[in-house]
Amino acid sequence: MSSRTVTCAHCGHVDQVPAVAEGRPRCGHCQEPLPWIADAGDSTFADVAEHAAPLVVVDFWAAWCGPCRISSPALEQVARERAGTIKLVRVDLDRNPRLAERFGIQAVPTQLILDRGETVARRAGAAPAATLRAWVDLVMTGLLDCQKR
Repeated sequence: MSSRTVTCAHCGHVDQVPAVAEGRPRCGHCQEPLPWIADAGDSTFADVAEHAAPLVVVDFWAAWCGPCRISSPALEQVARERAGTIKLVRVDLDRNPRLAERFGIQAVPTQLILDRGETVARRAGAAPAATLRAWVDLVMTGLLDCQKR
């Protein structure tokens, strides 16, 4: 599995964040949470997305999709802002048709939120970072409320 180079927003240290790991990534210098952004495909999705500890936001996208070019950077911004609480997993539909079929993806971009591998929320269409952030926060709040009961 691959890793992604991430610069810590708190201290500027450059870290490698693997696609699959136990726990949640933290800066090797200051120990602050790092954004966790990974790519997954048909053969790696279970390890990268379904077994991850934090909530997983799955971004189904395609290279030819204009709205995806708006939503993908916005989702990466949300992943940076919510470092330590979510993992963003990007799935290219054209290269991963089994995942598209499994999740019934009819349009791109489509985003899912997984909690321990189970789909707890779904939305379709492009949106700015503020809308995506509000959606993620609403789902997280709802899950926390359910866990308190």
